Amino acid sequence: MKLLILSKRKLLIVVLVELVICLALVIIAHFIPKYSANSTPTEPTESIVTPPEDTNPPVSESSSGLPLRLKIPVIDVDAQVEYVGLTPSGAMDVPKDSDSVAWFELGPRPGNTGSAVIAGHSGVWLNGRETVFNDAKKLRAGDKLFVEDDRGATISFVVRENRSFQPEADASSVFSSNDGKSHLNLITCENWDQTSKTYTARLVIFTDKE
Repeated sequence: MKLLILSKRKLLIVVLVELVICLALVIIAHFIPKYSANSTPTEPTESIVTPPEDTNPPVSESSSGLPLRLKIPVIDVDAQVEYVGLTPSGAMDVPKDSDSVAWFELGPRPGNTGSAVIAGHSGVWLNGRETVFNDAKKLRAGDKLFVEDDRGATISFVVRENRSFQPEADASSVFSSNDGKSHLNLITCENWDQTSKTYTARLVIFTDKE
């Protein structure tokens, strides 16, 4: 009888230990961000895909300042710059307001070597407010945009090309470059689908430092 009681106690201890391990694994899985290359944003997120894991370059003393405003005269944009990182799914986050833009602060600053990325909403919100990048599709090669930073500098960029990306497309070229130059890439949504109530593509405007 004593042997049977001891066996039951041992079995209970084993079960409890297994439960504790399972609970720990669930907690860890919940709090560690996912960086899958196949991650896609969900509404109302408007980013493209998961940025590369190495988009966090060191900041040197000669680095450009932190961006404060984005100005695009040709489409009448003068927007405050928010700073965002990653969503829990590992995608680039988006600005909170319809009339502001969001700089991906885990990547280069605008004006530094590499590809800085700024996102903004498009379309018209339910309250009737037009969004900051509603006319971004009108930008053409040669158009200029400007970033004002916290050091009082204004950095000029020139549009090189516009490109449309499907949600599942490889968009690594948006977040990285290896030509040793400075780029600023703008992201917004396009192609609203009334049936699914979501955007089916992402528009990227590639620009180069002037």
